[in-house]
Amino acid sequence: MTSPSGGSEDSSAAQPRRFVCARCGTSADVLTDDPPLTWTYSVEDGARRHYCETCSRENLRSIEGRLDSDWW
Repeated sequence: MTSPSGGSEDSSAAQPRRFVCARCGTSADVLTDDPPLTWTYSVEDGARRHYCETCSRENLRSIEGRLDSDWW
């Protein structure tokens, strides 16, 4: 018997989403659409860039000053 939706039986299982730090390349797999809570993001030239906790902490002043990552 097939399911009413026509999909697989395990269609409700969440698939992990991978976020990669735009600065150092560290990656994190999460089960939500959002990056880990300790990560930050910036929109530069219309593209969203995510930064891991380490890079965020090391460059906090530049991030808060809205300096492009090329500067820091």
